[in-house]
Amino acid sequence: MSALSVELLAAATPPPITTAGDARLALAAVAGIAVIVLLITRWKMHAFLALTIGSGVLGAVAGAPLAKTVTSFTTGLGTTVAGVGTLIALGAILGKLLADSGGADRIVDTILARTSEKRLPWAMALIAGLVGLPLFFEIGIVMLIPVVLLVARRSGQSLIRLGIPALAGLSVMHGLVPPHPGPLAAIDAVHADMGTTLALGVLVALPTLAIAGPLFGRVASRWVDVTPPERMTPARPSDELERQPSFAATVCTMLLPVVLMLAKALVDVTVDDQGSLTYRIFDVVGTPLVALLAAVVLAMFTLGRAAGFTKERISATVDRSLAPIAGILLIVGAGGGFKQTLIDCGVGTMILDRSQSWHISPLLLAWLIAVLIRVATGSATVATISAAGLVAPLAAHMSTTHTALLVLAVGAGSLFFSHVNDAGFWLVKEYFGMDIPQTLKTWSAMETVISVVALGFVLLLSLVL
Repeated sequence: MSALSVELLAAATPPPITTAGDARLALAAVAGIAVIVLLITRWKMHAFLALTIGSGVLGAVAGAPLAKTVTSFTTGLGTTVAGVGTLIALGAILGKLLADSGGADRIVDTILARTSEKRLPWAMALIAGLVGLPLFFEIGIVMLIPVVLLVARRSGQSLIRLGIPALAGLSVMHGLVPPHPGPLAAIDAVHADMGTTLALGVLVALPTLAIAGPLFGRVASRWVDVTPPERMTPARPSDELERQPSFAATVCTMLLPVVLMLAKALVDVTVDDQGSLTYRIFDVVGTPLVALLAAVVLAMFTLGRAAGFTKERISATVDRSLAPIAGILLIVGAGGGFKQTLIDCGVGTMILDRSQSWHISPLLLAWLIAVLIRVATGSATVATISAAGLVAPLAAHMSTTHTALLVLAVGAGSLFFSHVNDAGFWLVKEYFGMDIPQTLKTWSAMETVISVVALGFVLLLSLVL
C-alpha cells in the first residue's frame, strides 16, 4: 500500500473526542483490550458486558469526557446492528430451515452415496463447506458432527480423518465468508464491498479448506486415534420427517444469495452504464439484504413446504431461529461500539500515522492484531470486530480489492489457535470424546493451519490483484 495521508483521512472522519498524545492513546487501547480480555477469560463475563466496560475504560484512559464516550459507544453499537443485524437474523432463519427440514441431511446422503471410502474426507469437507455457508459455526457443529460420527462408525474410518475436514469446512466459512457475523462486521467496519469480499473469500477458502481439512486430517489422524463415542451419536433429526426436500432444490436455495451477490459484483465491474436496466436490477437484487431475504422466502417453499411443514410450523421454525442469535447480535453491536470509541478517541488515526514508518504489510498487521485478541479472548467474533476497528483507517486509500483482502486478513487471524478459553474447543472435545492434549493436537492445530494458510493466500492475492 502506498503512503497514506493523515490529513486527508482526518478530513473524511469525525474529529477525535480527545486530543491525547500518542503514548496515552496507545495506553488507552491496550488498557481497553486488556480489560475485555480479563473480564472474558478470568471472570467469565459475557462478551457484551466486557466490550461495554472495556469501551468505558478506553475512553477514560484516553481522557475523553464520559458523555462523549457513551455517545461514541452507542452510536457505534446502533450503526453496527443496523448494518449487520438483519443479515445475521436472515442467515439464522435460513440455517434453521435447512436443518429442520432435513435439507442438510439430503446433501449429506446424496454426496456420501456417490463417494468411495477413499474420498470420504474430501466429501466431508465439501458437505461442511456447503452446509457452513448459511449456518453459524456452533449450529453447524451441533447439526453436522453427529452425522460425522455416524459416518465414521459405519465406514470404520478414523474419526479424526473424517472429522477434521468437516470442522475445517465449518471454520473456514465462519471466518472468511459472509454472511457470517465476523466477516459482516469487518466489512462494515472497513467499508469493504460485500460482493468483492465474498468472491475473494471463497477464492481463499477453497484451497485453505483443502489443506487444513483432508490433507491435515491425514496427518492429525496419525497423532490421535479415537473411536466415535456412542453417547454423542443420536438419531438423525430427519428420521421423524415424512419426506425431505430434493438435493437440487436444497443446494440451489443455499447458493442463491451467494450467486446474487457475486452477480452484482460482476455487473459492477463489466457494466459501465449505471443507468441501464441490468445495472439497476442487480444493484438491488445483489445487495446482501435482498439476496438473503430472497433465499429465506424461497427456502420456506423449497425446504419447509417440501418437507411437509405447515404454515404454522414454518412460522415456529423462524421463531426458534431468532432466539439463539440475541447474544451474537449484542456482542457484534458492542464490538461496533468499542470500534467507534477507538476511532473517536483518535486511536485509529494514531495507528495510521505510526504505521507509515513500519516496514510491515497492512494485511500482516491486521492479521497479527486479530491473532493476539483471538488467543487472549477465545472469541473469533470479538477478535474480528476489535481488529477491524483498529485497522479500519488503513483502508482509507486502499483499492476495493485490497480493502476486501484486509477483511480476509482479519478473519484469518481471528481463527488462530483455539484453546481452552474458546467454547468451540470444548464443544469439539466433548463430541469427539477426546482429552485436552488430543484436542490441542487436532482442533487447535487445525485452526492454526487455517489461519496461517489463509493469510498466505491473502498475501499472494495482494501481489497479483
